[in-house]
Amino acid sequence: MFNKKNRSAVFTVSPARGATLIELISFIVIVGLAFAGVVAVFSQFIVSSNDPLIRVRALELAQAQLDDVLARKFDENTPAGGVPACNASGGPVCAGITVPDSAYDDVGDFHGFSDNSHAPYVIQVTVTEAGSDLGLTNNQARLISVRVSTPATGASALGSPVTLSAYKVNF
Repeated sequence: MFNKKNRSAVFTVSPARGATLIELISFIVIVGLAFAGVVAVFSQFIVSSNDPLIRVRALELAQAQLDDVLARKFDENTPAGGVPACNASGGPVCAGITVPDSAYDDVGDFHGFSDNSHAPYVIQVTVTEAGSDLGLTNNQARLISVRVSTPATGASALGSPVTLSAYKVNF
């Protein structure tokens, strides 16, 4: 209201009004639900926070094993230095992937290799004739696959294993 005599505004003050009980309960319920959502997201983050570390460790183990296998000669009958290659003209006959010997001196010896000395990780190696994958005769290349199983972590199942593969060619 405006008072014309002294040209000042007159304000009327209504009594202070507080929050009702229903408003307070509604506020508490909404804040509680929001807090529960934040806690659920945070707990999932905590549970899966070590997953990248587990995957990196499995990848390192797989790479080390694959490097070890690739460093070996192609076949049991491959001469030192690899020349002449087995099954080449003037070279010895390739023995193929045979029952592994304890020397692990050629790629074929690693077929069926398993190592659980890095528990809970398990390393498994398979070697197959795979020359046809590369347009060669089948016994001229071998596919080496190294599979490392990962341990169960929190909500994740026993792992998505890490698998690395490479070809070794008889040259």
